[in-house]
Amino acid sequence: MNDPASSPRVSGNPVRDLPLPDLAGFIHRWVDAGGVRLHAVEGGRMDAPAVVLLAGFPQTWWAWRKVMPNLADRFRVIAIDLPGQGHSERPDIRYDTHTVAAHVHAAVKALGVPTYWLAAHDIGAWVAFSLALTHQNELRGLALLDAGIPGITLPDAIPTDPERAWKTWHFAFHLVPDLPETLLAGREREYVGWFLKVKALSPDTFDDAEIEHYAASVAADGGLRASLAYYRDAAESARKNHEALDQQRLTVPVLGISSSHGSIPDMAASIRPWADHATSIVVPDAGHFIPDEQPDAVAAALADFITEDD
Repeated sequence: MNDPASSPRVSGNPVRDLPLPDLAGFIHRWVDAGGVRLHAVEGGRMDAPAVVLLAGFPQTWWAWRKVMPNLADRFRVIAIDLPGQGHSERPDIRYDTHTVAAHVHAAVKALGVPTYWLAAHDIGAWVAFSLALTHQNELRGLALLDAGIPGITLPDAIPTDPERAWKTWHFAFHLVPDLPETLLAGREREYVGWFLKVKALSPDTFDDAEIEHYAASVAADGGLRASLAYYRDAAESARKNHEALDQQRLTVPVLGISSSHGSIPDMAASIRPWADHATSIVVPDAGHFIPDEQPDAVAAALADFITEDD
């Protein structure tokens, strides 16, 4: 693996009081991404195809920490914190996925990447889908992991069946003005811990330190507001997705990665009505947080996807 330490660092960490974990062989960078300062963690082979990774709620780039080293020998690997997430800025902007996608794409451009592969989980996949609709010419392929995407795979109504409602109840809760902030402020650890323990197949997937890390990110200044904003702007995300799809289809290769115990049984099937080339895999022995639960399987699937179509 090439040592990325020779790459120029970009200063300007906007969340200085939040602990910053390091990953061997990777460096932290901050870039001006269309007026929003975003945090990226970069490593691997600088002369190889670039793979950009996006995480979802309630996580940060750290969700990919077990996958990134497995890709670094073959690819340039970049994990980016979304606006409001991790060590990225928490601006007072619209958090619909097309607006956020523009900032993410600007961050990739600021890192000097002309074309790239994109892999994303949960809300990160919301953003990735919208990014693919607006930047197909610069995107080489798209991998989506277990995500109900607004207007695409996200159901219009929250199910009331107890067997399914626990997976999506929070969508409606996050939409309520002010109440979530009132109830959750100071209780971020309990809230984040519930998601991480209940939605993983094994409740032991995340240890106390990992729960503390993600909870601290949500609790840091503006983190809770930004986390909720993605849900509150989901209707606008859905509207813009359909507006874009009225003009085009996804022509880039799409890989849908589902899991045996996740939220979306077949990601590719749910995307295929809007995509020309969508394939699917199901990762066994995993719940919703597939990169944490089965990182080797995720890394292998991404490597095969990129090599096969590169």
